[in-house]
Amino acid sequence: MLAGIDLFIVIAYFGGMLLLGFYFKRFVGTSEDYFLGGRTLPFWAIGMSVVVSDIGALDFVGVSGQAYRYGISVGNFDWIGSVPAMLLAAFIFIPYFWRGGLYTIPEYLGKRYNRWVRTLASLTWILFFAVDLGVMFWASAVLLNVLMGWPVWTSILVTALVVGLYTYFGGITAVVMTDVVQLIIMFVGGFTLVALGFHSVGGWDAMVDKILNMGPEYRNHFHLMQPTDTQTPFPWTGILFGLTFVMANAYMIGNQTIVQRCLTARNEWHAKASMIFGAGLKMLIPVLVLFPGLMAIILIPGLPDGDKALPWMIKHMLPPGLVGLMFSAFFAGMMSSVDSMLNSTATLFTKDIYEPFINKKANDKHYLKVGKITTLVLLLLGVLTSPLSGLFPGIYVAMQTFLSYFQGPMFSILLLGIFWKRTTQWGGLSGLVVGIFVAFILNLFKGRFFTIEDPFLYVSWWSFVVGFVVTVIVSIFTRPYEDRNLVGLVYGLTVKKEINK
Repeated sequence: MLAGIDLFIVIAYFGGMLLLGFYFKRFVGTSEDYFLGGRTLPFWAIGMSVVVSDIGALDFVGVSGQAYRYGISVGNFDWIGSVPAMLLAAFIFIPYFWRGGLYTIPEYLGKRYNRWVRTLASLTWILFFAVDLGVMFWASAVLLNVLMGWPVWTSILVTALVVGLYTYFGGITAVVMTDVVQLIIMFVGGFTLVALGFHSVGGWDAMVDKILNMGPEYRNHFHLMQPTDTQTPFPWTGILFGLTFVMANAYMIGNQTIVQRCLTARNEWHAKASMIFGAGLKMLIPVLVLFPGLMAIILIPGLPDGDKALPWMIKHMLPPGLVGLMFSAFFAGMMSSVDSMLNSTATLFTKDIYEPFINKKANDKHYLKVGKITTLVLLLLGVLTSPLSGLFPGIYVAMQTFLSYFQGPMFSILLLGIFWKRTTQWGGLSGLVVGIFVAFILNLFKGRFFTIEDPFLYVSWWSFVVGFVVTVIVSIFTRPYEDRNLVGLVYGLTVKKEINK
């Protein structure tokens, strides 16, 4: 159980987040306010929100757990897997989407291809967010069970209630501004734990020596690039092809929760700057989430479930007061990820499914109401799907496996749609459908195709390749749109138009 001072800090944190969320309710009068903050937000708030929504509870618990099992190679998901893609997004893709006045990535795909591509892409993201919400709730239950002794379902319901309230009332503005506070809390609490952990193990050099001397199973723990014969999910070939070329770019360029934040920027400069600022902050994240997992190898060797390494360190290493701060830091990360998914999914459903297919002529207030109801329904789905995390060897692997089902083919048609004007609507639809089908087959029969247990990096790569090739082949044999219909949708034509102005 937490000490009195820790309980006070935690309660104050939850209360503060709720009050902050309710405060921004006054700024929500239209659906654009709810989904895009009226396009008035500054770059520094957006950049902080992008980072904190990306790391969340998954990284606090999951990455620490993976570092405990496999070592520093998991840090690639923040260094190689975030920073280059964020800079690419900042200078090419984000300004492009911002100028288009978009609400969602599937909205662009619908304009570039057809309504079926838009609908399939949107439904895929909605399904993923619903399942991923369950992963987040399960991560919160892991921490609460260790620290508070609460039953798993009690922890999940409390988490859903607190986050759901301020997201429901305040929309994307409440999400972004609470994220700013949450990032500060996460950095203070997380780096305090890292400092105390290094003091306990004797510093970096002592930690490395102690871990390497614990047995041959730790010989690769300090290799950033793992050999191909490793039993970890992170061999260098998967990191290079699956992560660097596909998953990183797909996540930072085609992920609704990331892009939607940038679309709230007050102008194009702020949209660009938000991703650049976020990339700088991202460089610090592995220190925050990876190092505690390494230290736990020495402090609690032989732990059967690596995902419990971080909760154990919080409970046993931090003095009263700091436990409450770190507890709040963990929940800050978790809440920022959950609120992002809630608002983004409400946007996807309202703009890509409800408005075009169910009620095209409703007024703005009606769409605002639909977005809020969707938020509540998604909360319920997230609670119901939370036990799925138990089917995977670690929370982090669970989320990455879910992404591998569709991120590759989704990114392939996004890339071709923007940079190759010859891409046709039927090419894009075929590439997306076949690519997702291939990803499903590879995941279903992974034991026959791959030598590692969780090959999500390879699945992402090969589903991307298949989606890309199928899109190109079908496009060659089908009729493309005329150039006049692609201005503002294809990069070369848009640049040419701006030069001729």
